[in-house]
Amino acid sequence: MNQNTISPRTASWREELRKSRTAKERTAIERVKMPELTAEYRVTTLTEEVNSGLTRQQAVMEASRCLDCPDPQCVTGCPVEINIPGFIKNIERENFDEALAVLRETSALPAVCGRVCPQEKQCESKCIYNKMNKPAVAIGYLERYAADNGNPEATCKAETNGIKVAVVGSGPAGLSFAGDMIKRGFDVTVFEALHEIGGVLKYGIPEFRLPNSIVEKEINGLRELGVKFEKNTIVGKTLSYDDLHEMGFKGIFVASGAGLPRFMDIPGENLINVLSSNEYLTRVNLMHAGSTGYATPVFRGKKVAIIGGGNTAMDSCRTARRMGAERAIVVYRRSETEMPARLEEVKHAKEEGVEFLTLHNPIEYLGDEQGRVRTMRLQRMELGEPDAGGRRSPVPVPGAIEEVEVDMVIVSVGVSPNPLIPNAIENLQVSKRGTIIVDETTLQSSISDLYAGGDIVRGGATVILAMGDGRRAAASMAEKLLS
Repeated sequence: MNQNTISPRTASWREELRKSRTAKERTAIERVKMPELTAEYRVTTLTEEVNSGLTRQQAVMEASRCLDCPDPQCVTGCPVEINIPGFIKNIERENFDEALAVLRETSALPAVCGRVCPQEKQCESKCIYNKMNKPAVAIGYLERYAADNGNPEATCKAETNGIKVAVVGSGPAGLSFAGDMIKRGFDVTVFEALHEIGGVLKYGIPEFRLPNSIVEKEINGLRELGVKFEKNTIVGKTLSYDDLHEMGFKGIFVASGAGLPRFMDIPGENLINVLSSNEYLTRVNLMHAGSTGYATPVFRGKKVAIIGGGNTAMDSCRTARRMGAERAIVVYRRSETEMPARLEEVKHAKEEGVEFLTLHNPIEYLGDEQGRVRTMRLQRMELGEPDAGGRRSPVPVPGAIEEVEVDMVIVSVGVSPNPLIPNAIENLQVSKRGTIIVDETTLQSSISDLYAGGDIVRGGATVILAMGDGRRAAASMAEKLLS
């Protein structure tokens, strides 16, 4: 039966929902649990999504937990300001098409955000249920359900204003900007350096978290609105800033990301099979190194160490297990409490057999006679005083050095902004970190027709924060170009 067909209200769960309308009864409903593939099975597949998605019954019941607060703070926690109660109440009414239409008013990528956004730190952290010591409404799960099951009428194309704008990079910031500008009537072209559209959504996030088919669906929606995409085009090399002007573009939004990996500058980092998470994930995700029929080379380590504690480290260790690692060890210099990765990602990693060696920090890698990494030397750490960000700083325990046998090391200790655009455009103000300096409100750079957002401004950040930048830059640029 089609998900959007309203069946007769005879099922027991619908009768239960009908009765559960008072605030007291709504708060008595337990938060839904996301169905998942078993850990034993999912480590055998690179492309099948771990989270299976809610059933219709689960989605409607979870939506019925929403108390429809008169001053919904959940919205304040969303960088793109989604009308969260609006789409959730439509799910409760089983009007999934309208739920998706509400999402698309402000979000160009709802199916993506429903899967990879850190809702527990953003919208869900503001939910009134937290004050009741109860689990927040599962906003992310519901967003995914609406995006996957809604089928709104095609958005009417805005009457064109004839003004051409260029977008550099097709990651979340660029796609969000493009979606907002095309709806305002601008002629939008997105230039992507790689051979596929999607940026970090394609090369950085594994399919078991975000299937490529979902990303393609969102991109095709933008194509239908009129957004044009140019692949294999490196702005700063293939095309210059002046070339874009000669092509008639009146505004440029730079969303080229933070694709430059960082290393720790310790002995042995140049050994064979010590590589960045960026390289590893790009080979596997974008270039299909783990799939049959592709010739992309990648080493399949059996004893793999992943250095770092963020979401990219979780993606890397979970990918390593799927690529045949018998032992995958996350090495993190702080405790698990300080680990910045999403709790769900840590949970999934543990279920999949990943080991966590916290309060340890690599100080050297040793190689064999062929120059391949064979051992990592680790300094045991303890937590000292809090650092500037409030986290307790790790300090070495004197004399506590351990050696662990490895045949592959994936370094995931952060990324730096892509230096291409900052180096290619004269008079563009850039910070010491290599980020483009912009006005915090308008996201306009030191060059009047160039705006920037996402990781090229923030350094490594989240998909939803990048999308929020895209929306703000679109509003600012549109106001300037139409004035």
